[in-house]
Amino acid sequence: MFKSKSQKEIEKKMLIRRTINAMNKQIDLLEEQKKVFIEKAKEAKKKGLDSQYNLALTGYKMTLAQQKRAQEMLLNFEITSQMKDMSMMTSQFLGGMSVLSKEMAKLTDSKEFLKVQAEFEKAMAGVETQTEQMDVFMDMSQSSFSSQASADKSITDEQFAAIVNEETSQDEMSSDDIDKELAEIRKKIDSEV
Repeated sequence: MFKSKSQKEIEKKMLIRRTINAMNKQIDLLEEQKKVFIEKAKEAKKKGLDSQYNLALTGYKMTLAQQKRAQEMLLNFEITSQMKDMSMMTSQFLGGMSVLSKEMAKLTDSKEFLKVQAEFEKAMAGVETQTEQMDVFMDMSQSSFSSQASADKSITDEQFAAIVNEETSQDEMSSDDIDKELAEIRKKIDSEV
């Protein structure tokens, strides 16, 4: 069965949307995985299991690196999709202008008009060249961003330990401590009113 041009375009847009959704879902799953590694590190720290703590740290770092990579891929995909749309619009514009120019050429046989048309076509070729150069520039900058991001160091051991310690201290807060904090907050609110 043959598909119309508009059906094919709709399918392409749906594929792009599905890909973006799948990438976002993967990023969310990696965020949940980071939380699991923090919980495992907290448990290992409470039990004094250094090797399990280090294993959780390694898993956290790997997950963080995968998440950054997935976020870079998503951004690159979205930018490329937008560039494709812009290129399509430019192509349609140039095609339309070409049709208009041909129609205008039919309306007159003046040599002056043909000269103007030739100059216009030369200008449009310049616009197309400029668009291609912009595409090359965007590709190069995208590559530069990717290499810069990969040079970025992931979380340090100290930063990870601080996250685990903060989570652990919040878990260990007793109900008496919570009641005391709530009482202090209420006092502050009452004194301000």
